[in-house]
Formats: sequence, C-alpha cells, structure tokens
Amino acid sequence: MVFRSIYIIFSLREKILPLERTKKNEFSFGSFLTFSYLRSMILVFGGTTEGRRAAEVLEEAGSSYYYSTKTGEQELALHHGVRTDGAMDGEAMRQFIREHAIRLVVDAAHPFAATLHQTISEVAADMRIPVIRYDRIYPPRDPDITWIDDYRQVPTDIHSLLATTGVQSISKLKWLEAEGVKVIYRILNRESSIRLAHEQGATDEQLCFYHTGDDPIGDSPHVIRYASHTGDSPQSSPQGADATLLKESGLSGGFVEKVAEAREKGMRIIALKRPELSFANTVNGPYGLRRAVEKLLPEFFPLHSGLTTGTCATAAAIAATRRLLYGETPEEVAVLLPNGETIPVAVGYGDGYTYCIKEAGDDPDVTNGIEVRAKVEKATQFEICGGNGVGRFTLPGFDYPVGEAAINKGPRQMIEQNLQSILSPLTSDLSPLKVNISVPNGEEIAKRTFNPRLGIEGGISIIGVSGIVKPFSEEAFIDSIRKCMEVAKASGSERVVINSGGKSERFVKTMYLDLPQQAFVEYGNYIGDTLKIANELGIKNITLGVMLGKAVKLAAGNLDTHSRKTTMDKAFVQQMLQEAGISIDISDMTLARELWERIPESKRTEFACTVIRHCYEHCAPLLPNGELTILLIDDNGKIYS
Repeated sequence: MVFRSIYIIFSLREKILPLERTKKNEFSFGSFLTFSYLRSMILVFGGTTEGRRAAEVLEEAGSSYYYSTKTGEQELALHHGVRTDGAMDGEAMRQFIREHAIRLVVDAAHPFAATLHQTISEVAADMRIPVIRYDRIYPPRDPDITWIDDYRQVPTDIHSLLATTGVQSISKLKWLEAEGVKVIYRILNRESSIRLAHEQGATDEQLCFYHTGDDPIGDSPHVIRYASHTGDSPQSSPQGADATLLKESGLSGGFVEKVAEAREKGMRIIALKRPELSFANTVNGPYGLRRAVEKLLPEFFPLHSGLTTGTCATAAAIAATRRLLYGETPEEVAVLLPNGETIPVAVGYGDGYTYCIKEAGDDPDVTNGIEVRAKVEKATQFEICGGNGVGRFTLPGFDYPVGEAAINKGPRQMIEQNLQSILSPLTSDLSPLKVNISVPNGEEIAKRTFNPRLGIEGGISIIGVSGIVKPFSEEAFIDSIRKCMEVAKASGSERVVINSGGKSERFVKTMYLDLPQQAFVEYGNYIGDTLKIANELGIKNITLGVMLGKAVKLAAGNLDTHSRKTTMDKAFVQQMLQEAGISIDISDMTLARELWERIPESKRTEFACTVIRHCYEHCAPLLPNGELTILLIDDNGKIYS
C-alpha cells in the first residue's frame, strides 16, 4: 500500500513538474518528501511595497508560500508565508524551485531590479513555470520633467545635482563629477548603504538621508526632507543643489510627492525611465494579483473571487465606447478600479450593445451568470441611465433621488472615470456620451434579492464599492479573522483596531497613525467572533470602528450583523432616539444612515453616544480582560466616541 502511494505521488509529480534526478539519474528523495506534502507552492520576490501587498493577498488563502528578499531588512509579519533571504542567481533560483516544488512565481521586486527580472523570466521559461509580475501604478509622464533612459544622459548644464536613485547608482554618476557637476547622493541611513557608498568613492559630505520614518526598503511614499550625514537638522535643498535625479518609481515609490517637493524648492527635475518589462501576466494591484493566482493556480485559494455588477457595467460601457469611437471590438478590456489598479474583464458584442457576463466566483449570488449590457451614444451632456432590468429607487435614503435608476455612486464614478480616459486623447469638442445600462431578466432576478424590501423596484441594482467580490464561507472568514488577529498580536502593536471594511478603516486610521498596518483587522459582520478571538489571544486593547448600519444592529444585541441574519429593528432605533431626547418619525426610513440627515445636528452627538452605550453593553463582556473602545463613524468620516 505504501509503495502504491509512492507511485501515485510520483505519477502526479510527473504531470506537474519534470522529475529532478541526481547525476546517477536517480530521484532525489528529499525533493520527493518536500513535494509529497505541499499542495501548491508560490515563490514571491518582494522586499517592496508591492511585495508586502502580495503577501497580504496570499495570506487570505491560508496556503503556504515563500517570500524572498535580497537583504532581509524589510519588516513583514507572515502567518502562512515562509521567509527566505539572500540574493538568488539563476542556478540558486532553479535549485530553490526544484527543492520546494514551486509552481508559480510572483515577481514583486523593484521595477529597476533589471537583473533579477531577467533571471526570473529566463528561469521560469526554462522550467515552464508561470510568472505574475506585480507592477506599480505609474502616473502619466509629465512633459515638464527631463526624461532619460540612462545615467549617461543626465544633462551637464547644471551646477549641482541631488541624486535620489539609490546607493547602487553612485558609480554610474561619478562621470558627472569629472564634468564639474557637484553631486549629492541620497541613500538609506544604514551602515551597509554608507559602506557601499564609500566603496564607490562618495565622501561623507556628499551623503544625505531621509528623516521621515521612511520605509527601510527605500519605497517610502513620504515627501523628501533631507538632513546631512553629520547633522540632524533638515535642509530644504542639500548643499544648494539646483537639480534632482529621480527614478520613475511609481505611486508606491513616492514619485508624485518627490516631484512636488522638488518643484516647491525650485529644483530642475530629471527622471530615469523605468525599464520596460515583458511578462505575459502583469497586474498592478491586489485584486488583479488574486484573480491571476486563481487563474494560474486554481487550488491555491479555496474560494475564488468575482466581479461586482458595477465592474461588469463599466466593462460593457468601455467596450461600447471603443466600438462607437474607434470601431474596436476587443475580447477583454482593462477596467480601472476605485483603488487605482486595472484588471482585465471579458466582454462580448450584440446588435447595438455590448455585454459582460457577471462572474460571482464562489460567492453565493443570484446574479451570477447574468448579462449586464451597455449601449453608448453621443449626446448633449454626459449621462448614465438605467434601462430594462435595472431597478428604480422608490424610497429616499440612497445616493440618488427617488425615481433614479438604481446605479449606485461607486459604479457611476467607475463608468465616468474609465470613459474619460478613453475620451481624453480626443478633441475637446467631441460630444459627451449617454450610457444606458440594462440587464435582461433583471426584474425577475430582483425578486430573489433584498431589493423589494429596500424599495428598489423593476430590476436589480448596479452596485459595488471595490469592484471585486471576495468570497468567504462563514467558517473560512472567521478563520481568516483569527489569523489576522494572530499576526496583529505578533506585530507587537499595543492596540488592535477592528473595522467592518476598507471605508471605516480609512477613517479610523487617522486616529491611529502610529499603528502598523497589521494592527488593523477587518471583521466583516462577525463582531462577536472577532472580540472572542481577541480575548482568547490575550489582546488587551481593542478599538471597534463601526458605521451606523451595523451599529444599530449591534446595539440591539446582534453580534453577527449580516443581512441574512438580521435586519434593522426600527422599534429599537426609535427607543434609542427617545433615550437621546430626539423626537422624529422614522416609520418610512429604509436605511439606518438616513438618521444622520434626519437627526438635528445639535443632537447627533447625543444619539451617537446612546448607540455606542448599547453596543458597549453587548460587546464589553466578550473582552473581560481587556479595554474596549467603540468608535461610531458617519458617512463623511466624522467619528463619535
């Protein structure tokens, strides 16, 4: 029986990876053992902001992976990831991939790490392993900046230059000094960088450092404030430099902020263009990475993500616009998501319309597989409207007034922003567009949703805040919360801040700027389970950020606020209003957030305190050995405590 199992495992491996053999053409038993217990291994080359984000995405899967950096100096808390540090040449990379049964590589290294990118490309092609390049988001190239392709192209008609291109570039810029240009080098303030700078001929007087708590890997998005090597006082323009040399490091590399500060100082800006990389699979954000992994290594994530109806409507509108203006009919289009990244979305074409098939992934959604259509025409003003199968608002309290199509604010902004990027290269006198979104059978499908209860009639809603649906079973979601809480505790943070999602987290972060990213954990709807986990792990200080929709449910004692489990109890809300001394009629209220508009501004704080008090009564007992702070957040980000 044992031999049969060994034969099956070897047979499986033969289909997945070429069997590694010793010089005597014998199988490596160590590699066999490694392979036998690994389901799907991913190797991430990180050490950057993108590397950190890649790790956060892969952690959601609960599957093992490897995270590689050159220096080991990046601070990163991993739960499922195994860290490996040290530079890899081609042979070392091949050996690592063989020994650890790597089936997918994520290249999230710095865009200027040209040698590493080339090595990854060659090794992956040789070993037939797919690569996902996690690239950065880059702003358009400003024509007022002097763009160069090589260090030898730096103009010499300057008196002095501040080079912020890293310690490795010092030797490549020494020729400028021979041309009479005074060069100051901004490097990372660590011994290894200073030593390397000296080895390349830089003097102490030529060195300056960031002094804003920068990212130790040199990818800080902070503005530039400089100090000399021998002093601590910031200098506005070190040694009187009249020009600065930057790398095209993208948004996460702080390029925009660096340009802005250099302009403020009146410095000429010279930028080294990023290397052109050619990878078949390139993403520039976390959602794109997850979807690429799901496609190339389906078993890594136990549940797969999907698209919101808003993303589908946007994709269809993009395709319809390109068809109208250029006669193009691509099979997929790039959709810009609210977080700034782009993802590819498949589209199709009908008689006078384009469409996108709603893909729910593993999220249980009655809209899975529906066709979201878009028809785009030239008009007198830009307009987004709803056609057949798209519902209408019949009650107040939504983003748009009664009678409007149930296309929420997020999708409308996505459609407009994406179409604007298509229109911008064209002449300014081009007529605006009218976008009509429709959903065949939408009215029938809507009967199986909460729309009728919310006062949306005649069809489905076009919704979506992030553009992507990340599915979790209840058990998997709670398990992911536990893992995140364990990572938060391991980070050494004095406080863990739990939030319902990205929106509330952004607001609450303004109060806890000193906390590491790992200290912020998303609870979704599972407030009670999250607090119980915090207590089990011995976390002493918890801040709970909650918005009003979930808060009124929590105040009524519902520790799981999912709409499948509970709805707003208007009678209890009315009771809390009375306790706060507020007399208003809420019998026609549909959504809890309407309260912010109905309650007089002078009474909002008292009402918020009443809600928080009731929430505290139900939550505090779950954290008997800790301190709980509850923050109630309104739609504009105002925080009540």
